Amino acid sequence: MTVLADGADGRPRCWWGLSAPDYVAYHDEEWGRPVTDDRGIYERLTLEAFQSGLSWLTILRKREGFREAFDRFDFNRVADYGDADFERLLADAAIVRNRAKIDAAIANARATRELVAGGESLAALAWAHRPDGDVAPTVIEDVVAMTAESKALAKELKRRGFRFVGPTTAYALMQAVGIVNDHIEGCVVRAEVEAERAAAIAELG
Repeated sequence: MTVLADGADGRPRCWWGLSAPDYVAYHDEEWGRPVTDDRGIYERLTLEAFQSGLSWLTILRKREGFREAFDRFDFNRVADYGDADFERLLADAAIVRNRAKIDAAIANARATRELVAGGESLAALAWAHRPDGDVAPTVIEDVVAMTAESKALAKELKRRGFRFVGPTTAYALMQAVGIVNDHIEGCVVRAEVEAERAAAIAELG
């Protein structure tokens, strides 16, 4: 399988970044670029959990609906959701209406708030599970669904009360927020993403 494809501008990108028009901007401008704040990590963790069993394209197209429904992913506000909010979300066609995933999103907001209240950080916890090195994938076999680090992250998140966070979801989160850089070697944005990732790691300490 070809892992790089030339875009309309003639520059090579990861194959999936050109598989649908909606993916191009997401691939170029968001995927793999560092997210280091708790709200941002909570948002992406929530969206990755909703994606489980579905296409990411489905979630991407509904993302603004999710943001409206979940108060822009302000975890402090979501943590206070009660039965009426749950029913509101379950009736909202702008999101994926799945009882278990909605329940998990609320539970995870509460777990995030508890972390922060204890002087910790969801972002710091997630980034602490980055691999020691980062080797650029070059062939399709290099693109994996989970790693030892994502298994460890999923285990730690579950220990902290998070739900719907298996190793595959944890790894998708790590890819999305720059904890790993899985842009294919030769992708037009890989070097730029890696530079941003290195700067974020230096800032995190």
